[in-house]
Amino acid sequence: MDAQTLARRVGESMFAVDTASKDTMGMELLACEPGRAVMSMTVRELHLNGHKICHGGFIFTLADSTFAFACNSRNRVTVAAGCSIEFLKPGQLGDVLTCEGVEQLLQGRHGIYDMKVSNQRGEVVAMFRGKSAQLPGSVMADPDAEAA
Repeated sequence: MDAQTLARRVGESMFAVDTASKDTMGMELLACEPGRAVMSMTVRELHLNGHKICHGGFIFTLADSTFAFACNSRNRVTVAAGCSIEFLKPGQLGDVLTCEGVEQLLQGRHGIYDMKVSNQRGEVVAMFRGKSAQLPGSVMADPDAEAA
């Protein structure tokens, strides 16, 4: 199976059981490719803080979830080892936030990934950098069997 197909299947497999991203947050997985993922989320009332803007924790969660899909896209169990985020613009009620995560470096068991969260006008809302660590095992035990 080619890397592109594997990444897509890994993403679909993970998203199907990702209650936090899919059901709690209302995110959509738009793309999962080798070392790259794209997710989106519409800012709803339940995402608003006391200033009536999107709570930073929800923006962080969108970036963190996108990070997870990008760094697991090669079917190696991978977790976050650290991260940081810069909030640049508030998310507003009704905004469609899209996060694109791109692998910058994969060396041995560790990787560095950058996430850019933008609104529907293309304005950058936040930048997130994550460091990943691979663990033993695969996300999908037998990707060919899961495709059947």
